[in-house]
This record gives sequence, C-alpha cells and structure tokens, in this order.
Amino acid sequence: QVQIAESGGGLAQPGGSLRLSCTTSETIFSDAIMSWFRQAAGKQRELIGLVTNRGDTNFMDAFKGRATISRDNAKNTVHLEMNDLTPEDTAVYYCKATSRGTPYWGQGTQVTVSS
Repeated sequence: QVQIAESGGGLAQPGGSLRLSCTTSETIFSDAIMSWFRQAAGKQRELIGLVTNRGDTNFMDAFKGRATISRDNAKNTVHLEMNDLTPEDTAVYYCKATSRGTPYWGQGTQVTVSS
C-alpha cells in the first residue's frame, strides 16, 4: 500500500517562511513526479510547483522566486520552502506523487499565517 504524508505545517508569522516535507513509499518515489498544491478556505486547489524524478523543478508564476522544492532521494522525501509569507498564504498544503500515471495524494497539512 502506497503511503504519502505531509508534515511541517502550523503557525507562521507574516514575512516569515515555511518548510514542509512530504514522504512517500519507497516503491513509488524513485520515478514519481512530486507536486505541491494548496487550497485556501473557499477556493480551488492550486498548483505551486513540482520536481521531477531527475530533480528538475517548475513553478507556477505566482510562486516563482518565492518557493523552492527540493528532493531527498535517500529519504523518499521532498521539501517545499516558501518565504515572504502573508495571511493570503494560509491554506492546507498538499503533496501529490504521480507515479506511472497514477496520482497519490497526501492528507494535507494546515499552514496559518498570522501575527
């Protein structure tokens, strides 16, 4: 059974940064495209960016220069880092692994940006 789980959410300060982690089962990680999404209350889920199995990254325009995604193949883990947070970054952040055309979603982790 494939497992995928996010961690690292919580309360962040405006102007601060976040670092989230997503760990998957070893069986899918090696060839998976790993993506990060977020969904704010009352809004649609939006793509932040992704990292391929070769380590190439791509970001939506709204997040370019503010977000980074890194991949730790030894730990089957990817990280999302985002800086210059505002209350508009408050959302549930999701990790998605796409392996051989099959998507696997994590349960999400809440990030709240507030002073």
